[in-house]
Amino acid sequence: MKAAVVFEKGSAPQYADFPEPEIVDENEILVSVKAASIKNLDKARASGNHYSTEKEVHQPKIIGSDGVGYLENGDKVYFFSKKGTVAEKAVADKRMIVKIPENLDFSIAAALPNAVMGSAMALKFKAGIQPGNIVLINGATGITGRIAVQIARLYGAQKIIVTGRNEESLEALRNLGADETVSLQKDDAYFKEKIKEIHQETPIDIIVDYIWGHSVEMILSVLKGDGTFSHKTKLVTIGGMSGDTIQLSSQILRATDIQISGSGLGSWTKEESALLFSEIIPEMFEAAVNGKIKMETEDVDIKNISAVWNDGVQSGKRLVIRI
Repeated sequence: MKAAVVFEKGSAPQYADFPEPEIVDENEILVSVKAASIKNLDKARASGNHYSTEKEVHQPKIIGSDGVGYLENGDKVYFFSKKGTVAEKAVADKRMIVKIPENLDFSIAAALPNAVMGSAMALKFKAGIQPGNIVLINGATGITGRIAVQIARLYGAQKIIVTGRNEESLEALRNLGADETVSLQKDDAYFKEKIKEIHQETPIDIIVDYIWGHSVEMILSVLKGDGTFSHKTKLVTIGGMSGDTIQLSSQILRATDIQISGSGLGSWTKEESALLFSEIIPEMFEAAVNGKIKMETEDVDIKNISAVWNDGVQSGKRLVIRI
C-alpha cells in the first residue's frame, strides 16, 4: 500500500510503499483511510522529539495519530491509532472509533477531534464549566483556541475573553463567540490592567491556557488576592508555546482561591477518555453539521506530503492529507 513514511529520524515523510497493517488482537479493526490531519503532535512524534517517543528505537514508520475513513461494513468513521494513519489502510482501536454523520465532510471530521481534545476535555472535565461561567482563553488565536471559543459558547459561557499576539486573528474571534479581546502585543502594564478591569467587572471562573510562560505569570499576578476572600478561579494549561516553565510565588497560591491543573492525554481518566469517544466527539460532529462549530482546513494529496511537511499553513487552518 501507499503511505507517508519517515525513514530517517528527523526527516520529512516520503510517499512510499509500505506493508499493509495486520490485525493482531480482538480490539483492532482495519480502516480504509480517506483523510488524516497533521498536528504538532504528529510532527513531534515523527521527528522523535515528543516525550512519548524518547525511549523508542527509530524504525521506518507511518506518520499520523488519527484519521477518517471506511470500515469494511461501509461505516464512515473517525478513528485513533498508535500505528500510523496517513496511509491507504490503518489499524484502529475499536474502543476509539466514532461514526461520522453522512453529511459531514471528511476533512472537517479529520481535523476537528484533535482540537476538541485540546478544548472540550479541559473545559468539561478539568474546569467543570457551567452555564453562566466567565471564561478567559489565553493564546486563543491558534486552531484549538478558535475551537475552544466556540465550545465554551456551546457549553453556556456567559462571557468569553481571548488573548493573543495576532491582533487581526484576535478580532476575528469575535465572529466565533468571543466578547472581549486583550492583545499580548501591548506592553505588560496594559495587559495586566486590562485583565484586572475585566476580573473586577466580571470575575473570571475559568482560564484555558495554550501558551503558558510570561503571560500566565502576568495573569496570576493580577488574580493574586490581598488576604481577603477571593473569587474561585480554575486555570487549566494545555500548551507551552511561550515557554514550558513559569515563576510561581507561593503567595499567589496562599492568597488566591485558584486551582491549577493541566489537560492532556496523560491527565485524563479512563472514564473521561471513554466519554471523549462515546459522547464528546459525536456531539461536536453534530455541532459542526448544524453550523455551531466552524473549522477551516487546507487539503493536500498524500503524494505531496514531503513538499508540505515543513511549510506553514494559513493561520486558522488545519493541514489535512487526503488519501
